[in-house]
Amino acid sequence: MADYVYPAIFHPNEDGSFTINYPDLPGCISEGKSLGNAMYMAQSALTQWLEYLTDKKQEIPPASNLKDFDTAPGEFVNFIRAEMKDGRAVKRTVSIPKWMDDKVTESGLSLSRVLQDALKERLHVG
Repeated sequence: MADYVYPAIFHPNEDGSFTINYPDLPGCISEGKSLGNAMYMAQSALTQWLEYLTDKKQEIPPASNLKDFDTAPGEFVNFIRAEMKDGRAVKRTVSIPKWMDDKVTESGLSLSRVLQDALKERLHVG
C-alpha cells in the first residue's frame, strides 16, 4: 500500500459548488456540490488518476509544495491524500470442510468472492 499527497486547487462556483484541479496532474479535474462533497470527490479523482497512471505503467510525478501556488480570489489550495492498494490477485491455499465445499458448488457461489467479502467485513475495509 502506498500513500500519495498532492495539492489541489479548489475554485468556488456561483452555485456553491467547487471545481477541483491538480496542477501536478494535468487533466485530473473533479467537481463537488458542496465543500464536503468536493473534498470527497477530490480524493476519489486523485486515487483514480494515480491508479490509471500505475495501470498504464506511467511515471507518477512528484507533488509540488503547497506554497508554490498563486490562487485567484476565493480559491484555496489543500492537500489531498490517496491511498493506493495493490489489487493484484494472490493465490492462497485454504482448507474448508468437504460438506462446505459441496454446498458452495451446489449454490454456484464463488469461493474467492465470498472469502474476499468476509475478509473486507472482518477487517472493516471497503
